[in-house]
Amino acid sequence: MSDSDADADTGPDGGDTGDSPADDARADPLDIADPDAVSRAARTAIEDCLAVAAGERCVVVTDDRREPIGEAIYDAALRATEDAAIVRYPPGPQHGAEPPEAVAAALRTAECFLAPTTKSVTHTRARSAATEAGARGATLPGITEAVFTVGLDADYAAIAEACESMLETVSGADEIRVTSPQGTDITFEIGERPWQEDTGIVHDDGDFSNLPAGEVFVSPESADGTYVVDGTIRPHGRLDPGHTVTIDVEGGQLTGISDDALRSEVEAAAEEAGDAAYNLAELGIGTNLGVTDLAGSVLLDEKAAGTVHIAFGDDAGIGGDTEAPIHMDGILTEPTVYVDGEEIGLPTPGA
Repeated sequence: MSDSDADADTGPDGGDTGDSPADDARADPLDIADPDAVSRAARTAIEDCLAVAAGERCVVVTDDRREPIGEAIYDAALRATEDAAIVRYPPGPQHGAEPPEAVAAALRTAECFLAPTTKSVTHTRARSAATEAGARGATLPGITEAVFTVGLDADYAAIAEACESMLETVSGADEIRVTSPQGTDITFEIGERPWQEDTGIVHDDGDFSNLPAGEVFVSPESADGTYVVDGTIRPHGRLDPGHTVTIDVEGGQLTGISDDALRSEVEAAAEEAGDAAYNLAELGIGTNLGVTDLAGSVLLDEKAAGTVHIAFGDDAGIGGDTEAPIHMDGILTEPTVYVDGEEIGLPTPGA
């Protein structure tokens, strides 16, 4: 589940623009190429994902960089309830940084909220306090026009059904094996860790999700083998054809990384967190039937139906017990998945 390690700004094609908006206290807002598509996506978030009702207190939290998407969500919220508000602040310095107190105060009064921000507010006390108080909501960390319009242009009821079906298939399994034509062959020992789902359906008090959504995932107790990323992984984004990243795992710890740039990021995290940075953190299966092509954004691409993503680093927020300043997902585009030795079918993109 991509979150605290959210993606950098991307252009309309999902490629990295090279911007660093969080370094500028008054960053320029995103350029929007198709306002109508953004408006449609905003209505999906408000009407389908959160089901905002008349009279509900709905708060939209955004920042200077994501203001155009925040305003579109605010406009959609006003269609649903007269008690909608939007609060905006300068982009945060890093993922997980607490927003200003005025933002936290607004969240405390909300019955539902959405947070399209440059840096993630998911793992903040402000967000947690709102959810614990009963507010339901969703964060959209590092959201871009391409990710928003593609990821929300989906039937979220169908995504929820795909999640439920996959959960039934994998829940209770002792062992999951993943292979791929690129050379992946890795086996996960699930142990007592619970499988979770991110459906994007946030209708009950205290419910919380990332948007775009669509995955089932688990933090396994251990893993052994090799996985080969051929889809999307930071810091590269969408890998070029023929470019792969190979990662070796033994006893639930990374033992080899083929890519110099990625290895440097992990080594930097390890200076702070030690071996926790090398923890095999997550196995996820994408269930978003509306994502037919990878865009170069982990937040979106890990949700693509038919893909598998494997992450290392922090897993404390997804059922594990390791805290680290890194959570790095890599997407496999052609996986085969075996549950206790039997091959299973994966959701089909566009279905």
